[in-house]
Amino acid sequence: MIRALAVTKNQEVIKDIPLEQLSEPDIQWYWVDFHKPTETEALLLEQFFHFHPLAVEDCFHLLQRPKLDHYEDVHFFVLHALNSATLAAEEVDLFLGTNFVVTFHFTHLDEIEDAWSRIAEQKQGADKGHLYAAYLVMDKLVDQYFPSVYQLEDQLSDIENNSNQESIDVLMNQIFNIRTKLLKLRRTIIPMRDLLYRIVNSDRIEGLKAQLFYFKDIYDHLLKLSEMIESNRDVTADIRDSYISLNSNRMNTIMKTLTVITTIFMPLTFIAGIYGMNFEYMPELKWHWGYFIVLAFMFGIGFGMFAWFSKKGWFR
Repeated sequence: MIRALAVTKNQEVIKDIPLEQLSEPDIQWYWVDFHKPTETEALLLEQFFHFHPLAVEDCFHLLQRPKLDHYEDVHFFVLHALNSATLAAEEVDLFLGTNFVVTFHFTHLDEIEDAWSRIAEQKQGADKGHLYAAYLVMDKLVDQYFPSVYQLEDQLSDIENNSNQESIDVLMNQIFNIRTKLLKLRRTIIPMRDLLYRIVNSDRIEGLKAQLFYFKDIYDHLLKLSEMIESNRDVTADIRDSYISLNSNRMNTIMKTLTVITTIFMPLTFIAGIYGMNFEYMPELKWHWGYFIVLAFMFGIGFGMFAWFSKKGWFR
């Protein structure tokens, strides 16, 4: 589907304008959106708009790294939207010319719909030109990063508090799951941050300086998001190391306890083994009180070793 809107020199917004009328003298700037285009519609990128073949080719190579390419008087952006359910990146391609914006995407994106509605329906920013439309698209895409990051922060807070008294194994699985999600977010947010850095420091985009503060605002948001991602990754690493240390300490305590018990029973087993040998000439076997003497001796050894280990603090 292709839809177009145009803003006249009288600041009138014309919706669903045919592409052939976009070059009329009264048109100040326009925005064309390719939403799930067919093969025939996609050909218009090169046949009607005459975009560079490399830029058109990039539109069909999905999930590229966010980037900015300059082609004579047209600037080509690869942007990433975020699927809140899977945290997967969804590509949005944007062409920025001297008086137009062209967006190209194969999935339905509420961010694009919101930006389109603000200009087409609410007529907000129509007088600020095509650069403001490009800003709206980028701003809406970046704004949708925040809920996912905040959600992961809340999950980390729940793990730290462990209010549900989950086991260490369950908590560790949750930690590694969150680290995987943070890595997905990082792969989207960091390249977008670098892209916005290039935009705000670019001298090749005509008219950018007049609206530079809009794009700097997006860059500030991405800086905050990237710092949150790194901070959360550090928190997951700290929690992981803490639980590993705790688990290791518990294992050491268990092994020490078992070692002490085994050590106590070693001499007792030795004595029982000696008197379990069926030799005929063992004088103690004929003693009237021999059984009780050996039991008392074994009990004394066991109690003495237990008291000694307790005094050394091995049972603390």
